[in-house]
Amino acid sequence: QVQLVESGGGLVQAGGSLRLSCAASGRTLSSSAMGWFREAPGKSREFVAAIIWNSDNTYNADSVKGRFTISKDNAKNTVFLQMNSLKPEDTAVYYCAASRGPVSRLVLADRRQYNFWGQGTQVTVSS
Repeated sequence: QVQLVESGGGLVQAGGSLRLSCAASGRTLSSSAMGWFREAPGKSREFVAAIIWNSDNTYNADSVKGRFTISKDNAKNTVFLQMNSLKPEDTAVYYCAASRGPVSRLVLADRRQYNFWGQGTQVTVSS
């Protein structure tokens, strides 16, 4: 089992920045994909960004390219999501997720590829 704990959410004005953290514990994640997803009220959970644990390859949704950056600290078993130039439409609960094993980059945006999920952290962007 893997436990994921997100932190760093909050209320910020449009144009501001937040940095989310996801601390992982439990089984080894050496070949896993780590993803960030978000769920706004009345909408389905959508892919934001992903990173492969044993590489530096990152992937972002078109809606956040140029504004959000996913990164990791292997020594701390932590994944980050740096969010800049935030917009009101970024308001959502943000979830961290991990896969049991390797995931093709072609399906990284598919939430069904992820086996473990955090409890979520609220991000609210005011206009």
